[in-house]
Amino acid sequence: MKEKLGDFKIDGMASRYNVFMPRFYNFCRSLGFERKKIMPSRAFCSDENQGFPIILITKHFGTFPFNHGRVGGIVATDRHGPHAHHGKDMVIIHASHVGYDPDAGNFGSYRRLQTEHNEYTTDCGKIAHVTDWYLKEYDFAKNNIFLHREDDKYLITIDNHLLKKERQAGVFLRLDKIIKPDEDGEYHPLMSLSTSKSFLLVDSFVKSLPDFSWETSKGNPIGDSLAKDMIFFKKAVTGDTEGKDHLETNLLPYMPDIVTSNSPSLTAAVANTQIEFDRSFRTIVKSDDYRGKRLVLISGVNIDISPGEGQIFPLTKFVPWAAYIQNIDDSFYTLEQADIVEQLKGQTTDNPDQIDLEKAMQVMEEAKEIQIRTSV
Repeated sequence: MKEKLGDFKIDGMASRYNVFMPRFYNFCRSLGFERKKIMPSRAFCSDENQGFPIILITKHFGTFPFNHGRVGGIVATDRHGPHAHHGKDMVIIHASHVGYDPDAGNFGSYRRLQTEHNEYTTDCGKIAHVTDWYLKEYDFAKNNIFLHREDDKYLITIDNHLLKKERQAGVFLRLDKIIKPDEDGEYHPLMSLSTSKSFLLVDSFVKSLPDFSWETSKGNPIGDSLAKDMIFFKKAVTGDTEGKDHLETNLLPYMPDIVTSNSPSLTAAVANTQIEFDRSFRTIVKSDDYRGKRLVLISGVNIDISPGEGQIFPLTKFVPWAAYIQNIDDSFYTLEQADIVEQLKGQTTDNPDQIDLEKAMQVMEEAKEIQIRTSV
């Protein structure tokens, strides 16, 4: 069965972290979480632009959050036990992240203030690194498959490389979606050329392209008409849970959606968030780490909007995907995207328990010096 992404929405669902965090804190309090007894944890990528959300978590929950995250927005589920030991009531905030350029309206890049010329670079870099190979494979296919017409015949000419079934890695075509089979149900070429082969197109595919320009002798590249349901990918990845290939293992089944998306980096971040929420939920309910504790796990996507003039931090927005709520008697339930957004919007942005970070640091600076004694 082909993997399908959940219906993730951004419009009307996103909120700035300075709004999301007090509402989320108050949501936790409404569930019976005790003030000054809540141990938050963040499962974010390690990028520096994830620091501002961490500062706001600290401000509103009154303590620096535990670290549940690995590069790319993977949840370190082997840290459930240590996290559970650090507080009475538990919170895990998980997010993959993606940059957003408000001037261009594009996802996937972020302006790094600490570079020499404030350059835009990929964001999330791990997601970009993983998806780059697949995007190049898809681009090759888009530019080396040609559609053309000869008299009343609609033809497709495919590079021989793309027809090699024995390949161990690459983009592969779902031939039944594009090629008309012969009477035996086989896909025999009408012509075999030096580096490609030509076939009759399936009628339904021809009808789906009413505006395509067929009238050239060589044909025109199929381009973006090579849809996600016409391709799949193969690549050997180790499948090591929470290791270096974990993100790629997550994304591989969804690569047709990702490479054909108008915003591949956003689609990849959404896919990873959905997979990691489901996986983390199952590790929690199957383990004893959080037994007898209140717990909220919320997953979403952090959208990193590059700092503007005079700004130091990104204007990060959080888009929730789902939440898992566990009561102290170990009963639990989940909230889907629309439900958790509605619950959050019902909370006030006033948090009387938030701490003054500047004042807290001043107290520490003025504290009496403590000498460390050692027998070494």
